[in-house]
Amino acid sequence: MDNTDKTIAYTDQDGRIRLFKVTTREFLSSSIWKNPSMPEDTKLVAETQEIAEEQLLATGSEVSDLSSTGTLEARRTDPIKLKREVFRRERKEHRIQELLQMDKEAELHIRNVAASRSRNFSNKVRASYNIWRLEFHHTDIDSTLRLMKDQIIMAKVYATIAHSQKQPDLYSLLMKCIKQSQEAVGDAHMDYELDSSALERAKAMGHTLSSARDVLYNSGEVLRRLRVMLQSTELNINSVKKQNSFLVQHAAKTVSMPLHCLHMQLTTDYYFQDGVIKEYFRDASLKEKEEKSKREDRSLYHYAIFSDNILAASVVVRSTVTHAKEPEKHVFHIVTDRLNFAAMTMWFISHPPLPATVHVENIDNFKWLNSSYCSVLRQLESAWLKEYYFKAHDPSSHSDGNENLKYRNPKYLSMLNHLRFYMPEIHPKLDKILFLDDDVVVQKDLTPLWDVDLKGMVNGAVETCKESFHRFDTYLNFSHPKISENFDPRACGWAFGMNMFDLREWKRQNITGIYHYWQDLNEDRKLWKLGTLPPGLITFYNLTYPLNRTWHVLGLGYDPTVDLAEIENAAVVHYNGNYKPWLDLAISKYKPYWSKYVDLDNSHVQHCYMSGQ
Repeated sequence: MDNTDKTIAYTDQDGRIRLFKVTTREFLSSSIWKNPSMPEDTKLVAETQEIAEEQLLATGSEVSDLSSTGTLEARRTDPIKLKREVFRRERKEHRIQELLQMDKEAELHIRNVAASRSRNFSNKVRASYNIWRLEFHHTDIDSTLRLMKDQIIMAKVYATIAHSQKQPDLYSLLMKCIKQSQEAVGDAHMDYELDSSALERAKAMGHTLSSARDVLYNSGEVLRRLRVMLQSTELNINSVKKQNSFLVQHAAKTVSMPLHCLHMQLTTDYYFQDGVIKEYFRDASLKEKEEKSKREDRSLYHYAIFSDNILAASVVVRSTVTHAKEPEKHVFHIVTDRLNFAAMTMWFISHPPLPATVHVENIDNFKWLNSSYCSVLRQLESAWLKEYYFKAHDPSSHSDGNENLKYRNPKYLSMLNHLRFYMPEIHPKLDKILFLDDDVVVQKDLTPLWDVDLKGMVNGAVETCKESFHRFDTYLNFSHPKISENFDPRACGWAFGMNMFDLREWKRQNITGIYHYWQDLNEDRKLWKLGTLPPGLITFYNLTYPLNRTWHVLGLGYDPTVDLAEIENAAVVHYNGNYKPWLDLAISKYKPYWSKYVDLDNSHVQHCYMSGQ
């Protein structure tokens, strides 16, 4: 009988009936349970209920759930909870005994550890937030605004139906409500920006819409009107997008008034300050031999800049010299056009970036640069290309919807944009040269670039491909067999703007000849659109060494989401795109990286930029 199992039934706190098995000995020694079905005089009462519960939980095991109502009723206290209480009580007593027996030294050690842990604790958990903070209460902060806009749309639908069904009174009432709601909404983006009368307007509009729905509602007619409104809105959006694209392109390619003013001031100084100019050229002629040797010294750091923007070129030079560890070893070769040569020369006469050297050249003095040698120059002089840029139905009419407006920028007509493919002809005595666009800012010393091993490649550049973006198929027409047979559409693109060119390898592999070959094939623009990057990708295909991305960070001229940490850590930042830093279009948060290198002490800069001219 000692090993015989007894089954005990009880009801838990959720009303479910459960069973426990205990041995006869455990059952008899713990308690005697009363049976409510027995007479009062035969019922047994538990002698020690608390002891019974603890012993039952210590030895019992759950069997099953029963749905029958005929089982014995047990206590409604959950044995699991009772077992936990017993465990907690025992643990508490054990901990009290430990603390009573602890000596003073151990107690002091515990206190010091707790204090140290408290001091080092940080409640700032990255990527976490407290849901009780007010800013994380996701309430509808524009619900009223959205309601009113929806009401205006439906009112316009009913107004057109009322007008077509010749109900002038209802039509006039709807138009009045539309006008009042539009005035209340105004330019608001959130509910708190709405006019104080907005709620009253919304209620009035609701009553009017309810009346109109009772009179005019027809699901088919309403659906047709909404479809017409949707199509009209899409057409308007496309038209506005195209107009915006044209205006941005127009603003980007137009010479701003301050830049024009600066150019005119410097040109005037060049031609009318005879004493300064004569002294400069007299000193230059005396130092010609020394200057020429410096311009051809292969042990120095040489930069190539092709620009018609005086202020932009000055920022590139100034930012580079500012961060150079040995500025006396840096030589800047600036090439500009005939129109800007006087102004560019005058700027660097009056603002020499000492101890560095600057040499300004006129592109018209390159006698080798003619249409018989340069295929792109021959194409730029062709009638069809001029007609492409200057035809009567220009993009402002929005009639030519299939052409990309950015390729109509006349900068592609400037030979300065294509000089980067003639580095050995311009600098025949140099072995290496760093090409910089005039829309970059240098933030670190660039001399380590001359120590980079290009592994036999000609061009050192930062790659720009991310996932499926900026790969060869973005720039080239792979439906043309000449492209598809020679290039990989998934090949990674790279950036012009900061490029280290190995001129010895350039000459050995005849890079200029490769460029001419592909440029001749693209005379009809079937291989790529205009520009220098697509022919650059082709010319330097499998000849480009990828530089670390920190050398050159792009996108400041079009992308407002560039990581500021990347910008701060970059050696060169590039304002590629339409939002140049010297224009009002510039992205404001990126502008300080450029403007801090503008010489604001110059009288001409102050006159042209600070006087609002």
